[in-house]
Amino acid sequence: MGFQIGGAILDFVVLSILNSKDAYGYQLTQEVRSILDVSETALYPALRRLQKNGLLDTYDVPYQGRNRRYYRLTDSGRQALADYTIQWKAFRQSMDRLLKEENHDDCPTVF
Repeated sequence: MGFQIGGAILDFVVLSILNSKDAYGYQLTQEVRSILDVSETALYPALRRLQKNGLLDTYDVPYQGRNRRYYRLTDSGRQALADYTIQWKAFRQSMDRLLKEENHDDCPTVF
């Protein structure tokens, strides 16, 4: 059983990956899929949405007779990533606290 991945988590992962380096679509798909169980058909709409919202920018680079579209963070994308990071840390602390409380109640925890 896995968790449903919402758009915010997917956005957070994409922005996090692109924070360290620009990436073209296939490369980005493979990196996202190494972290989340997400289909390629879910990723490209997310990339378009992030671009439309001004969080990503694109540029093309010729490669073997065709162009590769690279994605990169904008300044707004870096700010969104910082905001997501703060939210994630607060969420993680809440979940850690919840799970710690469950373990003290001798409730079986299944992962």
